[in-house]
Formats: sequence, structure tokens, C-alpha cells
Amino acid sequence: MPLATYKDLCIDATDPHALAAFWGPLLSWESHPHDDGGSCLRVGDDVRVWVNRVPEPKTVKNRLHLDVRAASLRPALEAGAVVHDEQPRWTVMLDPDGQEFCVFVRDEPVADPAYELVWDVTGDEGAAHGLAQWWAEVLGGTAVRDGGWSHLEAVKGLPFETIVFQPVPEGKTTKNRIHIDVTSEDPDGLVAAGATSLREKGAGGIDWTVMVDPAGNEFCVFTAG
Repeated sequence: MPLATYKDLCIDATDPHALAAFWGPLLSWESHPHDDGGSCLRVGDDVRVWVNRVPEPKTVKNRLHLDVRAASLRPALEAGAVVHDEQPRWTVMLDPDGQEFCVFVRDEPVADPAYELVWDVTGDEGAAHGLAQWWAEVLGGTAVRDGGWSHLEAVKGLPFETIVFQPVPEGKTTKNRIHIDVTSEDPDGLVAAGATSLREKGAGGIDWTVMVDPAGNEFCVFTAG
């Protein structure tokens, strides 16, 4: 049995209303600004992304980023994105908050723009696969090696095809601006599996527990009680 279930994605931004307005049309999800300054992206009543206000601007490359499918770069450019790097199969772009994402241009019609969540892992492909295996155990999927990277298969509840883990040389230096939320009835089991609790549910009035995975990446754990 998996230790947790994928819940949603969280993105930190200095202007959540503007960033949600950018990402909503790009992903074909509905943008909903909140009175407290935050925003979310929904499909019906299902929240796919929370966009949270933070005071600090982005200063380093994100450890997590989204890949999207599109018929062209034009919608992203017209919405305020800029091209950051060109690769043979994809284009690295920056959203209006300066956060990286990759666009894969497709010749066929794009029915679902949300493609992948990509996760940087410090080290070689063995380190990337090791973290993929950890998250596969947590979320109930299978970690598969794929040309130096690894990805997850058969994870229930993902709003994109997969989570990809790629090796990078640089280490994590600051809190991730993008993280996932999970639901779990066994937070202690997550700790026993290798997670570390940073802030317990109820501390400072929060309704979740903040944890980090074995590589130091933040994620939030929600429980029913």
C-alpha cells in the first residue's frame, strides 16, 4: 500500500493573481483569484494548483518545473513568457515570475497541455533513480529508468502524465518555489521511510505537516483528522 496519495501542486509567486492568470489558459485550467492574495487553478471543483504569495523573488533555478505540450510557443509568448533556452525537442521558457518551464511543440492537436512535472536531483543518474524509487514507494507507482533520467509510472491522481527525475550537478540552496502536497493517514510511516518533519500540523495554525524527502525537497502532508 502507498504511504500517501498525490493531492496537488503548489507554486510560490510574488504576484499569484498574475501568475495564475498566465498559467490557467496555458494549461486549460480555470484561474481563481482569492481575496487573501493567493490564487488557484481548478478543473471544476478540483484544485490542481495553489499559487501562494511570498515576499521573496526567485533567485535560483527551480528544482521542480512543469513541461507543457502546445501547438506553438505563441500563446506563452503573448501571455508574457520569454524564451530562456532552445533544445532540440523542447524550448525552455520563463513565466512572468521568472520560473522555468519547458514547452514541447506538437504537430498533432493538443488535447491535454499538462505533460510532466520534472524534478532535479543532485548527483548522477543513480541518485535520480534512487529518489524516483523513494517517491514511487510513497505514491504507489513504479520507477523506470529512461535514458539517464527516471520517471514514475502508474501513480494515481496525477494531473499530468508522470513525474520525471533528472540528475543535475548543482545542489539545493534554498526553499523550493514549487512543491507537491500529498494526503496520508500515516505521517509517521513517511518519517520511517526517510522523510523528515520540519513543521508539525497545528504549529502556527497550519492544517498540514511540512516535510522534506531524503534529498531535502519540501512537501506538505494533509491528514483527515
